[in-house]
Amino acid sequence: MEHPHSPPQESPFKGKTGLARIWNAFRYSLAGLRAAFTHEDAFRQECLLAAILIPAALFVPTSGIGKALLIGSTLLVLVVELLNSAIEATVDRVSLERHSLAKRAKDIGSAAVLLSLLNLAAVWALVLLG
Repeated sequence: MEHPHSPPQESPFKGKTGLARIWNAFRYSLAGLRAAFTHEDAFRQECLLAAILIPAALFVPTSGIGKALLIGSTLLVLVVELLNSAIEATVDRVSLERHSLAKRAKDIGSAAVLLSLLNLAAVWALVLLG
């Protein structure tokens, strides 16, 4: 058992440095995207939305900043969905029993996704309607 004042132990999975760390991080990121696409219906739906909206943003007659806002708000939905999915998977890994804190964590993650979607709608409306 660790002494309460000792520094926290590093993860045994850490240790790579330099290019090896960057390469591993890239591979883990691709595995995460693959896992989300395979196991999360919402992520697949939002990827379809992004596949439509991102090319459309390139053709909207607006400034580069406008295009960046359209694309950024679209990508933000995917980022928030990935984080929400990670929260849900972690909560389920800890326990599948119903618990108020598990529900709170999942509901808060879901609320974050909702806010990112509302942000998407607001940004697109403001850029398109000026």
